[in-house]
Amino acid sequence: MDELIYEREYAARGFFAVAGVDEAGRGPLAGPVVCAAVILPLDEALRIRGVDDSKKLSAKRREELAVCIRAVARAYAVEEVPAQVIDEINILQATRLGMKRAVERLSPPADMVLTDGNMTLDLAQPQRAIVKGDALVYSIGAASILAKTHRDALMREYADMYPAYAFERNAGYGTAAHIAAIREVGICPIHRRTFVTKFWDGKRKS
Repeated sequence: MDELIYEREYAARGFFAVAGVDEAGRGPLAGPVVCAAVILPLDEALRIRGVDDSKKLSAKRREELAVCIRAVARAYAVEEVPAQVIDEINILQATRLGMKRAVERLSPPADMVLTDGNMTLDLAQPQRAIVKGDALVYSIGAASILAKTHRDALMREYADMYPAYAFERNAGYGTAAHIAAIREVGICPIHRRTFVTKFWDGKRKS
């Protein structure tokens, strides 16, 4: 997905700073949800080939593309919303919060916001939600790559802090081995308590 169809459509309407927004990590049992916003240039010479939904790309390719995106972006921002906040306000609201914060940190600011799925945000800018946007919209795909690579790197750091859960392999998702570890040793500080009630006995790992 290399076309700037949506971004060019809005540029023709007078919006020249279209931000794509996406998240990584809504489903895991541990770790933050990470949201990214990115404004990419419309110049053909700066087009990044291969941008797509991050889930369709290998880890190596995501990392390569993330470097390119950060290098050419007019603006980008990545925001983490930790497990404690997810437990307090639920994952949907935590995702909205992270996306809003990411957009608000863009400099220069966005004048139009495109989000993946059916997400609406509390923003001053006009916005449009696009189902499967990470696979259809260049800037949303780029945001998905930034969010995913940032979160994966973070979970590798957490793996060193909490080795019992193999976060470097599961990124906090509920694999059989991860669930078995929770049952054996309890949870750690980055677990989402509201996500693990089915297989956690209430004891927290020290």
